[in-house]
Amino acid sequence: MEEWQLQMQNQIDTIEELEKIINVSPEEREAIENTKVKWGTTPYFASLMDRDDPKCPIRQQVLPSKYEQQNEYGIENYLVYKENRAGDEDRPDTIARQYEDRIAFTVVNTCGIYCRHCFRKELVVDKSLKLRFDIDEGLEWIKEHSEVREVLVTGGDPLLLPDDQIEYIIRKIREIPHIEMIRFGSRLPIILPHRITKGLQKVLGEYHKVPIWLNTQCNHAKEITEKTAKAVWDLLSCGVNVGNQAVLLKGINDDVKSFQELHQMLLNIRIRPYYLFYLEPAPGIDHFRTPIEKGAELIRDAIRGHTSGLAQPMYVIATNIGKIPLMPDYYIKHKGKKEYILENHRGETTSLPNIPE
Repeated sequence: MEEWQLQMQNQIDTIEELEKIINVSPEEREAIENTKVKWGTTPYFASLMDRDDPKCPIRQQVLPSKYEQQNEYGIENYLVYKENRAGDEDRPDTIARQYEDRIAFTVVNTCGIYCRHCFRKELVVDKSLKLRFDIDEGLEWIKEHSEVREVLVTGGDPLLLPDDQIEYIIRKIREIPHIEMIRFGSRLPIILPHRITKGLQKVLGEYHKVPIWLNTQCNHAKEITEKTAKAVWDLLSCGVNVGNQAVLLKGINDDVKSFQELHQMLLNIRIRPYYLFYLEPAPGIDHFRTPIEKGAELIRDAIRGHTSGLAQPMYVIATNIGKIPLMPDYYIKHKGKKEYILENHRGETTSLPNIPE
């Protein structure tokens, strides 16, 4: 058995195991004892928790909270709504769709971490949404829809599947003539970097006209270790580009220092910041919500002009009609008939001619 499999076999998902790693607070203990849904993570990721601080960004993402019982802004049956599963189009359970030319191919409902802010919590945390993971049925649907040019393999976490099943999915997708790109969505490079084994690298690697991209989720610099850096290097070395899709989380990454440090460290280990997601209206995650403007303010105050432009993610909200950008135009201070007045991060201004159509 490989190390990553041992990690999954020994997930930290009981108070007894958790107490070997941290001093569990009374509030955490009460929330864990009263939760009826899945929680837990790998021993590796749990080892990154601050032993004595309940506000530790990793503890907050892993451990249940009493505030999960509150739901002012969340939509019940959110995933059915978000992924247009109640629409007129006849699709297998494995296929979710918001775009004409791209689909999400849901192949598993298990994870290496059961994030408390997960928008798919009805599928992977609460288990209230039951899907049939018939991979061949999904592949056949993709084959029949020639307008689809890109497939996102997701879950749960698809890299928890055995190497041979991942190889099968990739090979079958690549056999479909209209597919131009494969993407994987996986948190394992962050929470279980041990999964990027030589065997998996062989499955993902080698040159091909249908490339593989991988987007992970890292929300705080504390999640980044040398093991993560090595896993990312191994992915890049076998031809897989790695991006990050952070989620804006109150009390975790919604301050300038944490936000800047996260994005600088991502670049340092060769992960390109891709998206910053505003928290979706899934139920039971209201305690992580910030004002909508907060993400744009953080990009303005922590990234633009303050560090490399490579560190700037796109700030969006994912909806049932696709991703909507949430970035206001902070830098155009005035538009006149003849010119624009532009302002940089230091408050200095310059002008640009207004060119008529």
